[in-house]
Amino acid sequence: MKQLSTKLPWPLAQTIWPSQINPILANPIVNGQMLENVILINGTTSVNHGLQRNLQGWFIVGINKAATIYDNQASNQTPQLTLSLISNAVCTVNIWVF
Repeated sequence: MKQLSTKLPWPLAQTIWPSQINPILANPIVNGQMLENVILINGTTSVNHGLQRNLQGWFIVGINKAATIYDNQASNQTPQLTLSLISNAVCTVNIWVF
């Protein structure tokens, strides 16, 4: 990616900047949010993701204990509202949802 110049003529800047910034803004990960201090049980936990749409993905960004965590979204009855997670241990996690 080229460096964005701060000394471009305005008409040129209006075409170059969007071509470089819009792909970043269109990335689904950028349009997510952090869920902090989510307590998972040993079993299935339903977490309100707050996106008001079906989530496209998620990942753990912090965890306080060793655990195996995976989703159960294929059978989730409310994917526009919740993330269904299965854990093999009680733990507290931070999750980025997008």
